[in-house]
Amino acid sequence: MVKASHEFQIFAKPAGAVCNLDCRYCYYLEKGELYPGTESFRMSDEILEEYITQQIACTPDSSIQFFWHGGEPTILGLDYFQKIVDLQQKLKPPDTRIINNIQTNGMLLTEDWCRFLAREGFYVGLSLDGPQALHDTYRVTKGEKPTHKQVMQGYRLLRQHKVPCDILCVVHDRNVRKPLEVYRFFREMKARYISFIPLVEQEGGGENAVTSRSVSAAAFGEFLCAIFDEWIRHDMDRVIVQIFEEAARPACGQNHSLCVFRPTCGDLPVMEHNGDVYACDHFVDREHLLGNIRHTPLVSMIESPALAAFGKSKRDMLPRYCRECDVLALCNGGCPKDRISKTRDGEEGLNYLCAGYKRFFAHCRPYTQRIAALRMAGEPPERLMRLLQMERITARPAVGRNDPCPCGSGKKYKKCCMNAEN
Repeated sequence: MVKASHEFQIFAKPAGAVCNLDCRYCYYLEKGELYPGTESFRMSDEILEEYITQQIACTPDSSIQFFWHGGEPTILGLDYFQKIVDLQQKLKPPDTRIINNIQTNGMLLTEDWCRFLAREGFYVGLSLDGPQALHDTYRVTKGEKPTHKQVMQGYRLLRQHKVPCDILCVVHDRNVRKPLEVYRFFREMKARYISFIPLVEQEGGGENAVTSRSVSAAAFGEFLCAIFDEWIRHDMDRVIVQIFEEAARPACGQNHSLCVFRPTCGDLPVMEHNGDVYACDHFVDREHLLGNIRHTPLVSMIESPALAAFGKSKRDMLPRYCRECDVLALCNGGCPKDRISKTRDGEEGLNYLCAGYKRFFAHCRPYTQRIAALRMAGEPPERLMRLLQMERITARPAVGRNDPCPCGSGKKYKKCCMNAEN
């Protein structure tokens, strides 16, 4: 099979939209309606093997990544994923590496699951919206029961078995009001990597018509700024926040890795349980159906004019307001699904979150420029954290040994930054 001409990722959904939860903001549960009359959304052994075969064959790199999404993929059971690993090992050529990623709500994780994930080198994305009261606002079971306790149990098992785990936090109308409470909760549970995903649920067809659960642009911008200010002074060396990493990439001469901020999109198609492939996770509909893996080679769909046009439209449909914006290189108009607003001139296609993104990127830019300068000088970017702490100290009145440290750590000065000055 011909190799793809560029890197790509497939979000494979081996259980379709089937899930054991009924999160009130979930955008994917309704996708089951695309397949009326379907009794089982379990990807068949035939399609599973065909997909793994083609993914391995057309990936242009020696590291081949699989991304298992849902719905809830663990609902298929541990034996199903053992079958996946066995197929991958049987089909992979020499001198190649298979990397598996799985996105889960954590409710079904057990000792056996975590032993398997650790043994097979899986990377796990765990959905968690913060402390219990904030998480349980919208992430509930089919019977409207809270889920935080079970998710945290799953997280503890992942840590116990040393499974790499990223936290995916949906930012909605409730937790957006408490940025530091949310962030400190994740820090205290020793989360290493955090993604903040703004909730924008369209409702009706009017401009800025969103549900009450949706985050406002202004609130999201303030949420990011508040967390950034804490992170950059205290946690650069121990916590990775995805959007902060993305904000620094252009200053360091790097392309964005997150599709939301790339100039074009189309490198993350979705494959449903029956082999149907769609242009994007947020555009799983008949208009954006690229084909089916049983009839059309995966590489042909990845290289298709339809997918290329979908990806380029993100850039080509930008309103003039965005093209002239001084933070365009940082956001590139954001995700097309959120372009439901109008510019001041009445031009359509402005991202609903524009004001929030602009507020955050303008706020963090002086710091990301300093990060870039440190990297160019061969210094670790984390050195900025200590420099900022020292600048804060020198700008304040004299501090006694037993006074709270002015860096804001909560420790006494003598136990914190005093030693760094000497």
